[in-house]
Amino acid sequence: MGILPDQYDKYVRFFKFMMKYWNSDVFTFPDGGVPSSDKADASAEFDHTPEELTEDLKKMGPTYVKLGQLLSTRPDLLPPQFMEALATLQDDVDEVDYKIIEEIFKDEVGMRISKAYKFFDPKPMASASIGQVHKAIMHSGETVAVKIQRPGIRKRFIEDLDTLMDISEKAESVSEVARNFGVHNVIEELRYILLKELDYTLEAQNLITLKENLKDFKLLFIPAPIMDYCSSRVLTMEFVEGGKITKVSPLKLMDLDLVPLVDDLIKGYLKQIIIDGIAHADPHPGNVYLTPENKIALMDAGMVARFSNEMQETVLKLIIGLSNYDSRRVSELLLSISEYDEQKVDVALFKKNIERKIQESENQKAKDLQTGRILIEINQMAAKQNIHIPVDLNILGKILLNLDQIVAYLTPDYDMQQTMKKYVQKLMQKKMKEDLKPSNFMELFLEMKDLTENLPFRINKFSENLANNKIRVKVDTIDEDKFTGAFQKVANRITAGLIIAALIIGAAMLVQIPSSFTVFGYPAFAFVLFIIAALIGMYLLYQILFKDANKGK
Repeated sequence: MGILPDQYDKYVRFFKFMMKYWNSDVFTFPDGGVPSSDKADASAEFDHTPEELTEDLKKMGPTYVKLGQLLSTRPDLLPPQFMEALATLQDDVDEVDYKIIEEIFKDEVGMRISKAYKFFDPKPMASASIGQVHKAIMHSGETVAVKIQRPGIRKRFIEDLDTLMDISEKAESVSEVARNFGVHNVIEELRYILLKELDYTLEAQNLITLKENLKDFKLLFIPAPIMDYCSSRVLTMEFVEGGKITKVSPLKLMDLDLVPLVDDLIKGYLKQIIIDGIAHADPHPGNVYLTPENKIALMDAGMVARFSNEMQETVLKLIIGLSNYDSRRVSELLLSISEYDEQKVDVALFKKNIERKIQESENQKAKDLQTGRILIEINQMAAKQNIHIPVDLNILGKILLNLDQIVAYLTPDYDMQQTMKKYVQKLMQKKMKEDLKPSNFMELFLEMKDLTENLPFRINKFSENLANNKIRVKVDTIDEDKFTGAFQKVANRITAGLIIAALIIGAAMLVQIPSSFTVFGYPAFAFVLFIIAALIGMYLLYQILFKDANKGK
């Protein structure tokens, strides 16, 4: 795609931004560790502050605000204090005129606002880069929240994304740094997320799915969409009373039994990740509300994380490994799912760093352990050694880090590690039971049926090729003479075994035939065959137990 005149300004703004930050130590922080949580001290280590980066992204426009929010889930690219600042990044945008809102609603839903709702507040409750939210009351008396997309925002996002895709592709073709950080993949991921977020019908479906999956957690609340008043640009859902959970006054918290609340929050997220494979992806404190009924409400399902069956099992094993402080298991799991060049990566150093990190966490008090922070630190160490851990684990680390912050605010002495360890064991049992469902048995049965039907043919074919000396074995990087000799010994022993079997069967048949020559009451010839078979068998047994054992030492 060429640089068109109407895109000139986009390119200029982007290159000004890159010139400022390209050589900044913000994106090349040295040790791969998580600095102090004290923002003032931590920011002094860098030539730009988190606040400066967030303001620059705001000036770039809504697409770059979303890019900043995406970067807040990438601990392999940014230090933690910058991730925390970007996680709460919001646009300073003007509200859309109510007349325009009315036109959009009528075009999307097919009726006027005054007909759809008994009351609709023209003043928005919140206004963001993609849309703004209004409070309304249905004719049934139910209070709802109506989110309406801003006019022209889809076109603007797509144009900015096309520009970023073009620039990132060119950057990777000329810059090794860009290739190492996978800049084009980051932009491609942003494009995928944004196009999903721009379709409110998908968010409505996410709300339905999450509500169904978490129905057994009585202290968790997901607002349900009102599908008759939803479209790709309009989302009507249950209104959530209450406020941000980290803004609840300490006095009110003292009157609540918070342990059951936190239990449901932790267990609900573990179930979403390990069993359901779809999870609310952004539980930062601003998206988690405490309702008047003392329930935890999860807001904004525009972005969800999806985990494949293989990744669900990996996460399960990983959490068990971290809970048991098994550094060897953790490092092996991470390497098995990561991409890296074996010739360039020092795997032994990576394993050693993992071992040190887990040993450090083992010495901490239970209440101070933060699984999310540990995962983020591991992601950073891997990135520094050019080991590319799947994005799924970056998102998992970010989710758990946000949960750590909420738990620390609500119940500072809560042992989150212990809760995770116990509940993960239950989830493992549940997952094993699900694997035993009839559909899996049917698949196994069909595989066994196929094996049973084809096994006689394959054995006959193998024995025919063996008899006709058509079996060929190709082995690289070993001594062919030694291998041939070893194979010959195996063949000889198989032949000897067949001879023993034939002698025993022949002797058993001869025993049934009367003979005038007997030994101990048995026909002499049959007795001789038994003796020969026994001698050959004892010789083979001696070779196996003593000769082979000595050679193996």
